[in-house]
Amino acid sequence: MKLTLIRHTSVDVPKGICYGITDVPLASSFPEELKTVRQKLVYKKFDVVYSSPLKRCTSLAREIISDQPIHTDSRLTELDFGDWEMATWKSIYESEAGKEWFANYVNARCPGGESFIELINRGESFLNEMKSKNLRNAAIFTHAGIIRAMMCLLQDKTPEEAFETPLEYGKMITFNLEHE
Repeated sequence: MKLTLIRHTSVDVPKGICYGITDVPLASSFPEELKTVRQKLVYKKFDVVYSSPLKRCTSLAREIISDQPIHTDSRLTELDFGDWEMATWKSIYESEAGKEWFANYVNARCPGGESFIELINRGESFLNEMKSKNLRNAAIFTHAGIIRAMMCLLQDKTPEEAFETPLEYGKMITFNLEHE
């Protein structure tokens, strides 16, 4: 089975702001970015299409996929930054809790949120469900965090290696899974 993960396009959030599960709007560049993503997917056919329930993913999915249902799944949302949602990264980094989290973001939870390992576990739950289905090709409209989690799960990357991988907006990565 092939899983094609597509990161949402640019968002209308000032640089330096932490957003994860906050349902932020898409940037005004969406029409241009949509054309680029659409061109990458023009010849691909999918057995099933999934999306994070956040608008930045469902909007892209609905514009790209018009001939089949789009299934939303909350396991595909971005990392929950909890109390830090919509705060500046600078203020987070300067806080004591922020310093602790940055030193161990894999296992440490954001205050009121989750850790990267919890995000990986959500991704693994979704992945195990996908593996149980008889599918050839699935599209998943999601976020950088989930894509990085899948890199850890499917490519044996460490979280550090996954975070070193550039994942620009509109990026598409296909994973090939073998049925066990």
